[in-house]
Amino acid sequence: MAEPLALLRLLQLASPALPIGAFNFSQGLEYACETGWITDETQAGRWILSLARHGIARVDLPMLLRLHAAFGRGDAEEARRLSQELLASRETCELRAEELHLGQSLARVLVEYGIEGAAPWRRDAAATHAALFALAAVTERVSATDCALAYGWAWAENQVTAAVKLVPLGQTAGQRLLESLRRELPALVASASLLQDEDIGGATPGAMLASCWHETQYTRLFRS
Repeated sequence: MAEPLALLRLLQLASPALPIGAFNFSQGLEYACETGWITDETQAGRWILSLARHGIARVDLPMLLRLHAAFGRGDAEEARRLSQELLASRETCELRAEELHLGQSLARVLVEYGIEGAAPWRRDAAATHAALFALAAVTERVSATDCALAYGWAWAENQVTAAVKLVPLGQTAGQRLLESLRRELPALVASASLLQDEDIGGATPGAMLASCWHETQYTRLFRS
C-alpha cells in the first residue's frame, strides 16, 4: 500500500483538476460520436474498453512501466529514448500533438511541485505524459504498479467524461462505465507488466481512423 504522501501524489496526478488540459482531448471519440458509431452507453463502453485492452494495455502501460524502471535507476538517457519511442507510436498528427502537450504541461506542473528533474522536459520535443507521470511517481517512491493503475484511471476518467459530453450520457451512466473500467484495470496492468519489448504494439484501427478524420471534422469540441 502506498505511503500517505505517495497516495496523495497519485490522486493529484490522476485528478481531472490537474492543469495540463487533458479535458481538451477525446482521442477520436468525438468523431466516433459524430459519425454515428457511438450512440449510447453500451457502444461507448465497448469503444473505451476496446481502447483500454488493445491500446493502453498494449502500448501506454508497458512503456510507462519501462519509464518507471529507467527513472528508478537514474537512467535519464534511457527514459528519454523510451519517451521518444512512445511519441513515435502515435499514429496521427492530433495524437502526437496531444502527447507532447500533456507531457510538457505536466513537466511545468511538476516543477511547481518542486520536482526539479522535470525542468528539462518543459520544452523537450520528446516529452510524453507517461514519461512525466513516471518521473513524478519515482520521485515520490510510488511503486510501478500503483503508478500504472493511476495512469490508467486518469485516462479512463478522461474518456468517460468525454463520452458523457458527446454521446451524450447521464452522470449515472458515466459512473457505470467507470466502474467497468475500474474492475478491468488491475488485469490490464498485470498483462502489461508481462509484455516483452517485441510484443509492445496496439491494434485500434477504428480509433486511428477516427483520429485522422477528426482533423477535418467541421465542428469540434475537442482537439483530438
